[in-house]
Amino acid sequence: MILIYTSPSCSSCRKVKKWFEEQQIPFEERNIFSATLNEKELKEMLSKSENGTEDIISTRSKIIKEEDIDLDSMSISDLIEFIRENPSILKRPIIVDDRRIQVGYNEEEIRTFIPLARRYANLMCTPENCEKYDCCDHILAQDLTSKSSN
Repeated sequence: MILIYTSPSCSSCRKVKKWFEEQQIPFEERNIFSATLNEKELKEMLSKSENGTEDIISTRSKIIKEEDIDLDSMSISDLIEFIRENPSILKRPIIVDDRRIQVGYNEEEIRTFIPLARRYANLMCTPENCEKYDCCDHILAQDLTSKSSN
């Protein structure tokens, strides 16, 4: 399941949700301010990010600047507790599934969340080679999905 961590006033969060809705890809939304992130979620984010805290934490956030916080000197447990107490330091949106993480809205990178069968169908089906081009995307994707589960 795709999980999108958002905040209400974030325009990139709205773009991401709209993109998933238009693609008809199911997702679950978590508002980082109304639902406190747990230790497991934060560890998962950190483990999936290529550059650790640099990828998910905004070092320009008010609290980090005002308090002169050195994230690199914190233990993992202190860092997780700090994030839980100050969710505004997280970059948004954060999109996580079982294999990857994406931070922010990037029109090209977000396409990796399109299911493989649908991406394959989009590549193989063109107006030139398919007389039912407007509707066969879903048919081909379903065929591929059912074959892979057999």
